[in-house]
Amino acid sequence: MEERELICICCPLGCPMTVRIDNGVVTVTGNSCARGAEYGEKEVLSPTRVVTSTVKVIDGEFAMVPVKTKTDIPKGKIFDCMKEIQKASVHAPVAIGDVIIENCAGTGVSIIAARNVKRS
Repeated sequence: MEERELICICCPLGCPMTVRIDNGVVTVTGNSCARGAEYGEKEVLSPTRVVTSTVKVIDGEFAMVPVKTKTDIPKGKIFDCMKEIQKASVHAPVAIGDVIIENCAGTGVSIIAARNVKRS
């Protein structure tokens, strides 16, 4: 049996939870809502994260634009994703939601702009 202690991040309550895996059966205790149970199971079985960073802007009013993954990606792909982001650049203008990198690091998830950047 495997047991992990987590703090739920689904809402401001921050419930302390215990997640147990016994013969493939996952049990979550300590959560106050169903979202907490889903989070606990996912965090133990296949953790994911949203990645945020910046990308160089060419001919823009700002030198960099903040970017993020459109959805969460497997935790094990974060460094591969960051390598692609560090190599990227984009020409101004940039609008919020513009796709900067498609299918980043083979995750199937795009990197999108999180700010508008006008041409300088």
